Amino acid sequence: MPSFTTSHVRAIEDLYGPAGRLEAVLNTGSDDAPYTALVCHPHPPSGGTLHNKVVYNAMKVFSSFGLPVLRFNFRGAGLSEGVYDDGHGEQNDVRAALEWLELNFRKPILFAGFSFGANIGLRACCGDIRVKGTIGLGLPVNAEGREYTYGFLPRCVEPKLFIIGDHDPFAPREQIEQVLLKSPLPTETVWIEGADHFFQGIPISPAPKLEAMKQAMHSWLIKTYKLAEK
Repeated sequence: MPSFTTSHVRAIEDLYGPAGRLEAVLNTGSDDAPYTALVCHPHPPSGGTLHNKVVYNAMKVFSSFGLPVLRFNFRGAGLSEGVYDDGHGEQNDVRAALEWLELNFRKPILFAGFSFGANIGLRACCGDIRVKGTIGLGLPVNAEGREYTYGFLPRCVEPKLFIIGDHDPFAPREQIEQVLLKSPLPTETVWIEGADHFFQGIPISPAPKLEAMKQAMHSWLIKTYKLAEK
């Protein structure tokens, strides 16, 4: 059973996007880490921040392999400057984070995003040669009236993993399967049994499902990138 230990955390003061400074933290990794990682949070007006539980647990998986992991708040969230831009400017926030990782580490990047952060992050990361793999957690189609589209998926040629609760109301299985028909191989989808959008349990299976989500990430990263735990 992997330990998912968390590395040292430090605040990042020099991450700037087009709307201003972005609040960010880095979980430091090993000097010999083969990759760095970026994790993006869910919908800011709905309370999504870099401290979201799913985002935090995704970070822990990357950290278990000794990878440096950057999390940041989108514009207008937490202490980040600017105002929410309905997903448009937020793509440039992701690009600023990718640029920061490139400048500071000069290593290939792995991406994971949850919900809004998955859609927006994938839009920015797909086709970027610095990004060698992407993970979409709770990939949304329709969330509280917000429509999420995926016409960009055909350009996502890097390895992709999608992890979704089988009781996620924002990601009906039939719709997700239609969306992912556009996703070129290699693509893998894992449905977490008895999990809702936040990888919590449902009434007939109330135990949290975050550990199952983490295990799916962990196994895929070992299989796809031959990573070893630190």
